[in-house]
Amino acid sequence: MTIWQTSATVDMAARFRQVRQRTIGLCDGLSAEDLLLQSMPDASPGKWHLAHTSWFFEQFVLGRDPSYRPRDPAWHYLFNSYYQSVGPMHARPQRGLLSRPSLDEVRGYRNYIDDAVGALLGRDDDAELAVLVELGLQHEQQHQELLLTDIKHAFWSNPLQPAYRASIEASVARKTVPLRFVEGRDGIVEIGHRGEGFAFDNETPRHRTLLQPHALANRLVSNAEYLAFVREGGYREPGLWLSDGWATVQREGWQHPIYWHDDLASEFTLAGTRELDPHEPVCHLSYYEAEAFARWAGARLPTEAEWESAAHGVEVDGNFQDDQRFHPCAASGDADRLQLYGDAWEWTASPYISYPGFRPLPGSLGEYNGKFMCGQWVLRGGSCVTPRDHVRASYRNFFPPQARWQFAGLRLGQDR
Repeated sequence: MTIWQTSATVDMAARFRQVRQRTIGLCDGLSAEDLLLQSMPDASPGKWHLAHTSWFFEQFVLGRDPSYRPRDPAWHYLFNSYYQSVGPMHARPQRGLLSRPSLDEVRGYRNYIDDAVGALLGRDDDAELAVLVELGLQHEQQHQELLLTDIKHAFWSNPLQPAYRASIEASVARKTVPLRFVEGRDGIVEIGHRGEGFAFDNETPRHRTLLQPHALANRLVSNAEYLAFVREGGYREPGLWLSDGWATVQREGWQHPIYWHDDLASEFTLAGTRELDPHEPVCHLSYYEAEAFARWAGARLPTEAEWESAAHGVEVDGNFQDDQRFHPCAASGDADRLQLYGDAWEWTASPYISYPGFRPLPGSLGEYNGKFMCGQWVLRGGSCVTPRDHVRASYRNFFPPQARWQFAGLRLGQDR
């Protein structure tokens, strides 16, 4: 039984066009050379993102029809990501070598897939088709975020450090609200997807879990707070770090967050280099850095159950990709739970593992989430490059602990 659902009121054809067009819009101003860049093995070229998201629809939506013939069978190998059950794939670290097909050919491929899926939606309104298209759109929204994080790393790697969009306006200068801790629920609570609307399989099943007395900070940790950790020798004190984290710090020579300049007064953003705003949330931290800071601060990271319990009933609102700032903003307001959504993903203390009773989906789509449940950590809440309608309280993002090119920050937690 599938867990994905779509509302009967959703115009799926219109939603399909809107999401697909937004991906193209994010590439406005980027050259063919920009879109071929792959600055590290964990990142992918923008052109590959454009092609892979189209391949996904071709494979899992159009491919349901036995009579369908792929646009180019060789591209099945080039643009498969990790679906071993559907065939071999080009090595991920070598995606930046794919100068062919050209960007124009990839754009033509997208148009071809858009026309084919649009025609299918126009003549077929069965529920299973809508479910698969919605999955493809959620998948595309994940790649919209990756496209932005990957091009930011690529441009930072360029000695010129060019801006993705120099016209992006800086956030309104404001002082962040004072940090305080707010008591969380304790006892038995339920977490996981409630069964209404879309969810990925790793958000299920909904289940009970026990929360011990705890408190969570009212907002994300700021640049100023993290800067104090840096200046007080946080990156030179092994006692603050997990063993693997300290080994990574030593091996990679980390001294501060990845996009901060050595002067500790400026940082690289998608709008180019800007003065480091002390009130904005610190961002682009690895799990190791977030955990070390929390330990230095006399606190800890929240568990994902604590985070989801705090987010229960809170409207999904905040600084998202839709706002076109592409950078975290300082917290404002007097609510007990600020910045739960948007600005920066929040590392949790929870390893990415299955929920009790989890069963991956049958077939190739079962590879989407379940096989990554080892050696990764859960993040919650979305970021300034996440589409607003892509997240919810039960959404589970996950990355390996050394990853720092994503828009990830932290919220502090405490035992009580």
